[in-house]
Amino acid sequence: MVLTTLLLCAFSLALLSYGQPETLENHNSSDLLSTCDKIAAAISGASQVFFPPASEYLFDIEHFSPSSTEASACSVEPGSAEDVSEILRILGSTRTPFAVKGGGHSMNPGFSSTTGVQITMSRFNETRVNSASGTVDVGAGLTWDQVYATLESTGVNVVGGRIPGVGVGGLTLGGGYSFLTSQYGLTVDNVAGYELVLPNGTVANVTSNDDDLWFGLRGGMNNFGIVTKFILKSHPQSETWGGFLTYAENQLDAIKEMLVNFQQRTDTKAEVIVLLPYSSGQFSITVIYFYDAPTPSRVFDDLLDVPATGGNVSTRSFSDLVQSVGPLFAPTNLRLLYEGVPVTQYSPSVFDAFVNQTKLWGARLGALDKNVTLNSVLEPFDKGIFSHGSGSAYPPDRSHAILPSVLSLQWSNTSLDKIMASSLRNISDTVHTAALMDGQNVSHAAVYVNYAIFGTPLEDMYGRNVERLRKIRAAIDPEDVMGLAGGWKF
Repeated sequence: MVLTTLLLCAFSLALLSYGQPETLENHNSSDLLSTCDKIAAAISGASQVFFPPASEYLFDIEHFSPSSTEASACSVEPGSAEDVSEILRILGSTRTPFAVKGGGHSMNPGFSSTTGVQITMSRFNETRVNSASGTVDVGAGLTWDQVYATLESTGVNVVGGRIPGVGVGGLTLGGGYSFLTSQYGLTVDNVAGYELVLPNGTVANVTSNDDDLWFGLRGGMNNFGIVTKFILKSHPQSETWGGFLTYAENQLDAIKEMLVNFQQRTDTKAEVIVLLPYSSGQFSITVIYFYDAPTPSRVFDDLLDVPATGGNVSTRSFSDLVQSVGPLFAPTNLRLLYEGVPVTQYSPSVFDAFVNQTKLWGARLGALDKNVTLNSVLEPFDKGIFSHGSGSAYPPDRSHAILPSVLSLQWSNTSLDKIMASSLRNISDTVHTAALMDGQNVSHAAVYVNYAIFGTPLEDMYGRNVERLRKIRAAIDPEDVMGLAGGWKF
């Protein structure tokens, strides 16, 4: 098993060579275990520290992909904001590297994993509807499918992730695209408040009255402390219609034509996601459908006229719809990376660029590793998606819509890690050039934070916001406590 193998090298600095916030050369195993013991002595009975090979420890360090899983010295599951405060004070005073894991869906190594102290937020698992305020309290350790399952009988919903296993914390702090985004905006546009443990240990309730922190938390990831609870605006939710349909490659031109036409829709209840995977020498097409009502309007008629080879579309609850697309993204124990490719529209030439690059690099990389799957995922949201919110860390420019396409690459051979990362960047650059040649305004288009591959310059995600975000972080975290954790750092 992957996790068993990891245990054999629990304190190895060479487990993964990229993505670390800082080296551990000044923190040997004795130092790390001493910090773990200090945490165990300081926290209340609501929290607990675990060591290998405990099953709780294995759960705490496990991520969606083994390539972003690391063996930490210990794991800690805080159960209260006050205990998070104690933990941060100890980590800051000992200068111990750490990581904060919500759902564990980060693909970048070292972003929510560490060989230091792993903080896992799983005990922050409450979903509570506040009817009077029209909000829902959501714990930072939940996954979105867990939230939807709890809300299923309430008649309300929140703007969150689209597949099982995606954590509330990471998606929300990075921006958040949803099946409901064309109607209501990004997840960050639907936050009413945060319970935040600041780097100095202070527990704060952050609202729109807190100008700088409010701006920074909405897309600025884990730079400003640890969020323990999100207060999200609620929206009415009926049954939905959707699922996915698969298509043979000979329907590619028809799908392209229908996708181009679909982007002219005015019905914001309708969403599609187009998947273009290449695996084992085979190229295929899958379209995920979503309509926010039990019966779809005629917006999908042209797409549904294309003969499909299989699928599962039907009327169902929102929670069941999210579960229905899960098999398309299920964990496979393969190594996995994402890379974002922002475009303003899926024109025929840009669609062709995605297809051609997927086939070319899928075959090329598949010759190196038979387990390679390369997938281009196209997300044609409504053109007004950024009009639902105010200024935030992400997106840096709300004047026009950016469609946050993602390249997903899976493989098994660890010796190919650098080649795979480099290949993703090559594909992204080629499609970006195609979009520029198509006349699209993407010279400085922001890469979606949660899709960006490690090493992406901050300016490519946050644009002109970087300077302000650096000032906010310097004021909030002068001791650079959050710099001990991985991720995008200002």
